[in-house]
Amino acid sequence: MTTNARLTALAAALPSTVPFTGPEELERRRGAPFAARLGANENGFGPSPRALVAMTGSASGIWQYGDPASHELRAALADHWGCEVANIVVGGGIDGLLCDLVRLTVAPGDVIVTSAGAYPTFNYHVAGFGGRIETVPYRDDAEDLPALIARAAEVDAKLVYFANPDNPMGSYLPGAAIAEALAALPAGTLLVLDEAYGEFAPEEAAVPLPVDDPRLVRMRTFSKGYGMAGARVGYALGPEELIRAFDKVRNHFGMNRSAQAGALAALQDQDWLGHVRAAVAASREAIAAIARDNGLVPLPSATNFVTIDCGGDGDRARALVAALAEEGIFVRMPFVAPQDRCIRISCGPEREMTLLAEALPRALARLG
Repeated sequence: MTTNARLTALAAALPSTVPFTGPEELERRRGAPFAARLGANENGFGPSPRALVAMTGSASGIWQYGDPASHELRAALADHWGCEVANIVVGGGIDGLLCDLVRLTVAPGDVIVTSAGAYPTFNYHVAGFGGRIETVPYRDDAEDLPALIARAAEVDAKLVYFANPDNPMGSYLPGAAIAEALAALPAGTLLVLDEAYGEFAPEEAAVPLPVDDPRLVRMRTFSKGYGMAGARVGYALGPEELIRAFDKVRNHFGMNRSAQAGALAALQDQDWLGHVRAAVAASREAIAAIARDNGLVPLPSATNFVTIDCGGDGDRARALVAALAEEGIFVRMPFVAPQDRCIRISCGPEREMTLLAEALPRALARLG
C-alpha cells in the first residue's frame, strides 16, 4: 500500500540514509554484542555521580515537560562562560543545533564550505535543506581553516564548518590561529565552530574572542567530556541576535526534563570532569602503545579517541575495521582519502584497552 504523503521534490531526491550506522545495528547484523564499544567516541568513564543522582531524582516529575527555555541550565552555563544567558541556546546535542542553524541560514542553492571528510552530520542537514556543499581537503591530517575561509570568499558561502579539535583526525588548531584566520572571513559568512571535544583539548585551543563575536557561533555538548551522550544535551554560544533566532525554528519542548537536571549537575561537578580528563589521557597513551606494538602509527590526539595510520589505503583500513568487529571490537574510520588509510579508536576503561590489545594482533593477522 502506498502512502498518501506527498514528499517535496527535494526530500524525494535524497537518499534514505543516515551519517552513521549505530553499534546496535551492527550488533544485530552480526548476531552478537560487541565486547568493547570503541567506535562512537562515547565517554566510557561515565557521567558525574551527581548527574546520575539528579536524573534519578527527577524521574518522579517526568510527567512534566522540560522547561522550554532551559533557564537553569543556561544560567549556569552563562556563569561558567562569563557571558549572558541571552548568548546561549540549549538543544538536542550539537547535531540538533546544527540542524536548527542550517534551517535558519541555508535555503535551496545556498553554499556552505567544509572539509572533505569532516564530521558528516553537518552535510546531512545541509543536503536536507537543499544547500550546496563545497569541500576543501585536509592538510597534513588537519582541517585547513585559512583554505576553508578562502574558499568561502570564492563561493559566497553562508557557513563555514570547522571542528576544533577535529573529528575524525583528533588534531587541533590553537585558538589564536583561529582568531587570526577570522580576519579574512567574508562579511555575511558565519564560522560554525564545533567544539564537541573542547573539554579534552589543551588550553591553547580556546579561542581568545568574546562569546558574542558576530563572526562565529560555537557549539558545545554534554556528550563527550561530561559522559552524557544518551541524554542529548548540547548548547550554542553566540551573539544574542543569532541565539534569539533559534527560537524561530527549534523544538521548544525537545529537551528531556531529566537530561536537563543531569546536565546542570554535571556542569557543577568540575572535579569529575578533571577525573575524566585524566582517565582519557591515560587511555590515549594506552591506545597509542597498543598501535605501536602492532607496527601501526598513532596520530597525536586532543580528543577522547586516537586515529591510527594503518600503513596502507582505505581498503586495508576497512578490512581492519571489519576484522576487529569479528573479534568483538567496535571501531570506526575516516570516510575520505587519504585520511581513510586510518582507523579511529575511542578511549575507554582499562578492561576495554586489554580486549583491544588482545584483539588487534589477531585482526591484523586476518589481513595477511
